[in-house]
Amino acid sequence: MTTPRRTRAAAGALPAAVVVLAALAAGCGTRHPDEDAGAQGPSRTSVATPTRPADFPCPGESPAPTPSATAAADAGTPPDHYAENHGFRVPIALRGQARCAGLAAAARIERTLRPLRERGDFDPEHTRAALVGLGYPDGKVKAYQNGDRAVGFLIVAPSMCLEGSMRREAAQADAFGGYPDGSDCEPPRGGH
Repeated sequence: MTTPRRTRAAAGALPAAVVVLAALAAGCGTRHPDEDAGAQGPSRTSVATPTRPADFPCPGESPAPTPSATAAADAGTPPDHYAENHGFRVPIALRGQARCAGLAAAARIERTLRPLRERGDFDPEHTRAALVGLGYPDGKVKAYQNGDRAVGFLIVAPSMCLEGSMRREAAQADAFGGYPDGSDCEPPRGGH
């Protein structure tokens, strides 16, 4: 008769042991080092993750527009292989304070070229002289004829590249951080 009682007792203890083991495995009843960190000491440190400079509105710039519905719809389309294969030709965007410096430099160039444009002076040497007059080194400024009544230019500045054009309608300059293949400010050649 003692055997049936032991079996019943053992049978009742088995489910209780499973419940206790499950609770221990789930971490119930344990303390973590970061709990009550303010009361007992500093919280644990987080792992450092690389960050890129944050974009923010630069002086004189309006906030960025919200993405259009067309852009959101295009996000689900399959990739364009031409764009994929020629991605090395896409300039590196400036971020953070460097972006603000680039926008300021581009605006200064556009203001400097305005008198030439208004006079109809599309001589590449006059354009280059005006850009060198802004303080860019003589050997780092290129200007070239870009059609009948247009001049293109490229400036290799210490921390950015500036390129653009001057046409009858407007002068336009853009700043960027070079190209992914390391060809500096000159557009890379080649591809596949």
